[in-house]
Amino acid sequence: MSLSRREFVKLCSAGVAGLSISRMCHPGVLHAMTEGAKKAPVLWVQGQGCTGCSVSLLNSVHPRIKEILLDVISLEFHPTVMGSEGHMALEHMYAVANKFKGNFFLLVEGAIPTAKEGRYCIVGETTDAKGNHKEITMMELVRELAPKALATVGIGTCSAYGGIPAAQGNVTGATSLKDFFEQEKINTLLVNVPGCPPHPDWMVGTLVAAWSHVLNPKEHPLPELDDYGRPMLFYGENIHENCPYVELYDNAQFAPTFTKPGCKAELGCKGPSTYADCFKRRWNNGINWCVENAVCIGCVEPDFPDGKSPFYVAE
Repeated sequence: MSLSRREFVKLCSAGVAGLSISRMCHPGVLHAMTEGAKKAPVLWVQGQGCTGCSVSLLNSVHPRIKEILLDVISLEFHPTVMGSEGHMALEHMYAVANKFKGNFFLLVEGAIPTAKEGRYCIVGETTDAKGNHKEITMMELVRELAPKALATVGIGTCSAYGGIPAAQGNVTGATSLKDFFEQEKINTLLVNVPGCPPHPDWMVGTLVAAWSHVLNPKEHPLPELDDYGRPMLFYGENIHENCPYVELYDNAQFAPTFTKPGCKAELGCKGPSTYADCFKRRWNNGINWCVENAVCIGCVEPDFPDGKSPFYVAE
């Protein structure tokens, strides 16, 4: 099965009868990215977070992570999976940013702490022109790399909206990419792929759609974004309205506990205020999704976690 870029976008947004969304995207991703033998250079940096977004990407099934790294993108920097470290790794990152200025993707995982001049998150060390030791903060790193990037992608809710690091009570001044860009007057295109963590398809599909636009802008317009910078391709549908248990909700058949049948709205489900395609894309290679086992906690929304707390409601 071989798909054109146009067919890939069409299929991923509309679906194919009898096929899961995640399964059918596999050939389209590879075809879109290998056509012309051009791969998207990617710098992936990490701030305040748990590395869960990276783990989610490693769990990608269609395509597999090996195919993503070898056929879809050119991953030039990633603190978790790269072989090198320290000064050598940082030198390579800066070299790539300068060589591909205006033609690479910056992926940011985790929030950006701004308190104490950003020193709550040191991402590396280097030496200045005089040979003096210098620590590099996440704030400085994004400030330097983002203006050089073709586009910046906020991977996960922490980078997209602040997430858990920016929740009430934090002392680090954790902020989202959007707020940081406004503060620093950075005009680079910003796309948010929230989730705690995001689905692998959301991350890979966003990069494919963006890179396809770069390679052929007339044939592939940029994906439509909602008011929060999310691709409508993945975040355009309300979970509650598409939930398989919505009929139970309409008939006021609510589950008294997680072990009893019924709609889980009265147990704290945040589906009515959450927009994502989890209900049809499903997780763990299409096996299940949150509402089948527990409740939706609204992790893709800008007010997560404070606005979605408490996650569960007990009588």
